[in-house]
Parts: sequence; C-alpha cells; structure tokens
Amino acid sequence: MNVIGIITEYNPFHNGHIYHINKIKEMFPNSIIICVTSSSFSQRGELSILNKWEKTNISLNNNIDLVIELPYFFTVQSADIFAHASLQILNEFKIDTLVFGSESNNIDLLTKYANKNNYEDKLPPNDILGVSYIKEIIKNRYNIKTISIKRTNSYNDRENNSNIVSASNIREKFYNNKNIKKYIPSITYEYLKNKKIDNNKYLDLLKYKIINNKLTNYLDVNDELSNKLKNNIFKYNNIESLIKNTKTKRYNYSKISRMLNHILTSLLKADTSKTKNIEYIRILGFNRIGKDYLHNIKKEINYPIIYNYDKKYVTSIYELNITKIYSILINDNIIDKEYKKTVIKF
Repeated sequence: MNVIGIITEYNPFHNGHIYHINKIKEMFPNSIIICVTSSSFSQRGELSILNKWEKTNISLNNNIDLVIELPYFFTVQSADIFAHASLQILNEFKIDTLVFGSESNNIDLLTKYANKNNYEDKLPPNDILGVSYIKEIIKNRYNIKTISIKRTNSYNDRENNSNIVSASNIREKFYNNKNIKKYIPSITYEYLKNKKIDNNKYLDLLKYKIINNKLTNYLDVNDELSNKLKNNIFKYNNIESLIKNTKTKRYNYSKISRMLNHILTSLLKADTSKTKNIEYIRILGFNRIGKDYLHNIKKEINYPIIYNYDKKYVTSIYELNITKIYSILINDNIIDKEYKKTVIKF
C-alpha cells in the first residue's frame, strides 16, 4: 500500500481539488491519503472562508483518509518554513510519495530550482511551494518521492468561468455575492451558501493595531514598512488595496499580506525564536482507514499526538489565540471547538 501525502489550504475546497484527489487515486488505487492542512489563515495570510473542521469534514467526504493540522505558527510564513513543518509531519507518518499541484508540472525543473537561491520571481505560487517541498526533502534526506499534477488553471485567474477555477477566483466571487455553486462540490456549497463574511473587519482590526502599536516588534515589519503603513492605513477601504499600495519590488504581495497578518495576530519577532520545529501533531479527523493506520503507526511517531488545545505547547497557545481572532472575523463562535476533543470521524 502506498502512503501518499498532500499539503493543502482548501480555501475553499473546489472542483480542482476533487480532480487532484481523483488523479492520485488513478495513480495509486491501493493507497492511503494523508493531508496536512492550514487552519484559519492561508500561507499568504488570507482569511480562510472555511474553518478547519469544515475543511476536515469535506476532505474525509472526498477520499482523504487522515487530516492533520498545520499550526498557524508555521502556516503564515515563507514557503520554506511552511514546507519545513509540513514535511516534518508527513515524514513522521512515513509517506512514500508527496503529490502536489504545479503550473509547470515539471519535477526536473523544480528540482533544478531547489538547488538555487533566487527563484521566487520566476515561478508561480504553487511552483514556489513545490520547490520548497523538494528542497526540504533533499535537505533532510527524507525517503519521499515527489509527483506533480498539472494545474488546470492559473493560480491568479479571475476571469475563467469553466467548472474548474482557482480558489482566488472563487473567493472573489464569494465576497461579491456571486453564485459559486458550479465551481465547488455540494458539500462545500452547503457550508458556504448562507455564510456571510465581512472582509472589511480584517482591515478595521488592522487599523486599530497599526495606530496603537510599535509595528517593528512584529514579524517581518521593518522601519520602512512601518512608516508606510502608518501613513497609508486610512487611505484605503479594503485589505487588497492596502496590500497593493504597500508592496514594492523588494516586498511582493505575498510578503506584505503575511506581514499584515502577523500584525493582526500579534506574532512578534521574539516569538519565532521559541520554536523552530513542530512540537506535536494534532489530528483533526480520520475515516476507518486513517484511524487504523494511525493506530498501527502511533508508537513510531516521535512527537506527541493531540486532539485539542494543550497549554504545554507554545504553538498550541498560539492556535487558540488565532481561533479567537478568526471567530471575530467570520462572526461565528467556534472557540469551544479548540478546547474540546473534536476529531471528526467518517
């Protein structure tokens, strides 16, 4: 049996993700799929329109066997840090293959870039992550094969109206109250059809943080960016305009978006020195196959396995704080779920 690892955001889970999973099942019919997923925010610092329990339930309903949380502490970071923690987790579960979406769909090319330092301006976001995954596997000598699946659309497509479009396209339609039913499976649609998220709340909270705090204490903020933010924060009425008018050649859209998220969540530069590696593995959900696999491999895993908030761990404390902030932004109190043993069983 092959053990396949995937690293996901599912913001939101859409028809392209079903295509991705089906391709894995075609290539590896007798396999278990283990998914590591971000929780409340994406790697680029964007708000997740599905919470982590919704993502887990959708995943288990679509042939994923085991879902594991990637803590915020490692999610809203550079591609290399995101990849580092994700592969640490997946390697513990002894995956033999990592499968990821790619716009170039050229593993040889991505491996070539993995041996270079400057490539971010030359590759689309998914390929940047792919390079980081390969770098991490090479650096740690993980016994993991990499396979890419060709993306059927551009990461930033906004005009495409086929059945498979990018997550950014769907989010834009969602925020503008346009019909997204054709782009997502029915289970995702059921979660989103009545959900109303005011994306301006994000900016309002940021305004408060920016005018009342020393910004250079926060991760990724320097004097130049701090001054620019304090001067510009009231000039724009949405988060995207603020990012676009703050970014420079040196600081691209993704870096500014992550920086703003660090301000929002009070992630300090000093905090990141507290832990460089995962402290635990949090299980969000499993089906029967995933449960049996977890039971069989549990004793071989070198990190504590947890199922809810545990104050012994720095990153778990942060995760609780992130859930509180996230609850404000989505206007839905899901904080209790962070404390309770809310593993989803399918």
